[in-house]
Amino acid sequence: MNILVFGQTGQVARELAMYEGVTCLDRTMADLEDPDACAAVIAVRRPDAVINAAAYTAVDKAEEVEARATMINGDAPGAMARACAHLGIPFVTISTDYVFSGAGDQPWQVDDPTGPLGVYGRSKLKGEQAVHAAGGAYAILRTSWVVSAHGHNFVKTMLRLGAERDALTIVGDQIGGPTPARDIAAACIEMARQLATDPAKSGVYHFAGAPDVSWADFARETFAVAGLSCAVTDIPSSDYPTPAKRPLNSRLDCATLGTVFGIKRPDWRVGLRDIVKEVLG
Repeated sequence: MNILVFGQTGQVARELAMYEGVTCLDRTMADLEDPDACAAVIAVRRPDAVINAAAYTAVDKAEEVEARATMINGDAPGAMARACAHLGIPFVTISTDYVFSGAGDQPWQVDDPTGPLGVYGRSKLKGEQAVHAAGGAYAILRTSWVVSAHGHNFVKTMLRLGAERDALTIVGDQIGGPTPARDIAAACIEMARQLATDPAKSGVYHFAGAPDVSWADFARETFAVAGLSCAVTDIPSSDYPTPAKRPLNSRLDCATLGTVFGIKRPDWRVGLRDIVKEVLG
């Protein structure tokens, strides 16, 4: 299966590049700030499926550049989805738990009301709406807390800080499911393959690592796996203010993905061991 991937250097894109038949596009090949150009690339290359693994993910910076974030996260996926619908091929795009308000303590269902707290969530929600409106075979995969041995992410930051310091204060009231990028890539590939033969599976799905955990406890597990003796003290989000408000509840109910596609929640502890081994060598 010939799969065209938007994104090349991001965490998920780098994992997707490992698959046979996958072609990843960087900004010079497809600029997400030019949605029409993205659609044109699909029309020219005519792949069997398209996966959008590119996004504007600088959550705090997005508060200052809403138009740019919306173009990349909202308008570009919509243009890609319309191009795919025209060709009759499946389109898979990655979204986020940030489309929700973060209220409560129950896992978010795929059909729960959305209510993003900031620009990043709003821009991703616009992308979801545009993809759905395109009318083709599609899957929107909402995920959370992406980690890998590549790029910038929580695990790599903790490994660096844990080696430099004896103690850290980490937010303990935000709860979610850390999700290895390698597992997200595998899920996207499988969904694209199944949608190619069964477009009725189109829809919104959730995918996050299990079990749900706080950032503080995730840090503790990271240090334990890496053999670092760095003490962690829990603090509330209010003690660590950021330009963009983070959701306290990032739990995602992933049951539908298992029922429809046969894709189960990954154990992030397994992925964490692989990431730490790859980073530390």
